[in-house]
Amino acid sequence: MTDAPAIRPPLPPFTEESARIKVQAAEDAWNSRDPERVALAYTEDSVWRNRDRFLTGRAEIRAFLADKWERELDYRLRKELWAFTGNRISVRFEYEWHDAAGQWWRSHGNEQWEFDDNGLMRRREASINDVPIAAEGRRLV
Repeated sequence: MTDAPAIRPPLPPFTEESARIKVQAAEDAWNSRDPERVALAYTEDSVWRNRDRFLTGRAEIRAFLADKWERELDYRLRKELWAFTGNRISVRFEYEWHDAAGQWWRSHGNEQWEFDDNGLMRRREASINDVPIAAEGRRLV
């Protein structure tokens, strides 16, 4: 396990440009499907709501992500900046994946992020809905 950097630019308060950079960095990290890499973007005591799951701390986040990407195969994500202010960013996203039986899914959602002064995310609220799709209906290839 690697220690998180003390500072993770861009830092709040966000401008449109810095918010877009933060969103792209998050998209890139999540598409790596590397729980360690993704978890390092969060404070040690970060609080999450992900669907109906409530997580606290980087260790729980890391374990959650490892389990997620064992079930959500060939995961591919796109994030889009929705709004920003001060130390908060809101995004809409969609991702596609398939389960072990081969059924493809498109998951749509919204996230609200809150950052500490060092640019680490201390809070993440995610609402997500899943829709079954045919493999030929995929958009994120």
